[in-house]
Amino acid sequence: MSYRDIITIEPEKRGGKPCIRGMRITVYDVLEYLASGMTQEEILEDFPYLTKEDILACLSYAADHGDQRA
Repeated sequence: MSYRDIITIEPEKRGGKPCIRGMRITVYDVLEYLASGMTQEEILEDFPYLTKEDILACLSYAADHGDQRA
């Protein structure tokens, strides 16, 4: 599955930042959790509506786009 099937960008949601499956949690939120030392399992426990595929999609998105935040 491609991250393009999971990551959505809607101008009216979270300022147009890439989000997971249309929810209000952004790719950058997940990346910051991982960077702070949280494991995938901890993220999934804290956010039960996320899946492992969502986290992998965030990593794939980041690998393709780098840090393009303004």
